Amino acid sequence: YYFYGRHYLANCFGNFNTYNANELYSFRITMMSKNKPGFTLIELMAVIVILGILATIVAINVSPFLQRANLEKVRADISQVGKALELYKFNEMQYPTTEQGIEALVEPHAGLKRPYLYPQNGYINSIPLDPWGQEYLYLFPGQKTKTYDIYSLGADGLEGGVGDNADIGNWLLED
Repeated sequence: YYFYGRHYLANCFGNFNTYNANELYSFRITMMSKNKPGFTLIELMAVIVILGILATIVAINVSPFLQRANLEKVRADISQVGKALELYKFNEMQYPTTEQGIEALVEPHAGLKRPYLYPQNGYINSIPLDPWGQEYLYLFPGQKTKTYDIYSLGADGLEGGVGDNADIGNWLLED
């Protein structure tokens, strides 16, 4: 066939092919792109919105469990340090001073009365960090208990606060 100055060849399927290689290549690309399955922008946006809504719902429902887990970690850490302090007192006849701090449970200091009773690996292996990555604070004598205070300043790292920012100490966890 001859159409507008171009030669075309009709094959047995009714498709027309040109003798010009450039036109044949562009013809195949346009025909192939029309038949490709895919997603439209609107479909993709709808899926993204639905996933965002689901993520929000999951985050809202999981948040109370994370707060509970943080409280349980503080409770376990304070209990571990408290038991180590009691063992320290049993061996040394007194708790470590505020200046010696919880570090006295990990490394022996020069003021030990009975250094031969100090465990080779310490009373605890390492000083635990609270769920927010800060060290627990230690006061002896305690201001809120009769013996000592071990506490975390909460998520904000400042005294006082509410919710995750509230101070959590052994005075709150005593049964």
